[in-house]
Amino acid sequence: MAPQGAAEIVTMSKDDSMNAAPESQPWWRYGHVWLIIAGPAIVVVAGFVTLWLALSRPDPVLAEDYYQRGLDINKTLKNAEPGMAPAMKGRNHAATPVQGPQPR
Repeated sequence: MAPQGAAEIVTMSKDDSMNAAPESQPWWRYGHVWLIIAGPAIVVVAGFVTLWLALSRPDPVLAEDYYQRGLDINKTLKNAEPGMAPAMKGRNHAATPVQGPQPR
């Protein structure tokens, strides 16, 4: 036993695990690196998928006489049977905003 107040000297061998430096690994062996890389990589892949979808499925082209077709549809709706009047009134009421003073 050492006397009280005297510094105790401890010697450790080179094989002791406390003195050993952590073994360095290549960067790809660390999980947090892949976590950081995964976000932008997923965005790039999603961008290419979106590009492929946009190029493989083009928007349909409107017919040359789309306006005349719309006018013809409106004419057939005006000449609807009298029995369809409640349905037409309900459709028109749901499609148009209320005219007049609005509640506050």
